[in-house]
Amino acid sequence: MEDMTPAGAPRGEKDSGDMLTPAVPIANCPIATSLGVLGRKWTILILRDMTMMKKERFSEILKSTPGLTPRVLSNRLRELEREGMIKRVEERKGPNFVRWTVTEKGNDTIPILMRFAAFGSKWYAGVVFEDKTPKRLREIYPAWEAQSVEKRYP
Repeated sequence: MEDMTPAGAPRGEKDSGDMLTPAVPIANCPIATSLGVLGRKWTILILRDMTMMKKERFSEILKSTPGLTPRVLSNRLRELEREGMIKRVEERKGPNFVRWTVTEKGNDTIPILMRFAAFGSKWYAGVVFEDKTPKRLREIYPAWEAQSVEKRYP
């Protein structure tokens, strides 16, 4: 009888879990590290508003996310700024005219947000869509799908 690994696969053959095993030493889990920033309540929705809906003003973000309070929004914006995901821009057009822009690091969350959208569109279609029919990302965001293909295959 062949020698078997604890997972039940013959020694020397990789089981499907091996492809997700890190090939290099890791000091801290990258998922846990990312969630330390992105996992705070409201953070993903604030980034959604800023990256996908192009909201730049405090009041715009506050209005587009029901349940979000001004205090929490202020805290999350400061955290995102400290992490280098967004940048505060003060303009002298009037009293306290402040807007927030997304940095390159913040824009790197867009594929993550799109995967959330894909998951919700497939598995929660009954809640997400009026017709309750699952949809693919290219149906929902055709411009993003075309843009991402262009970036992969210039």
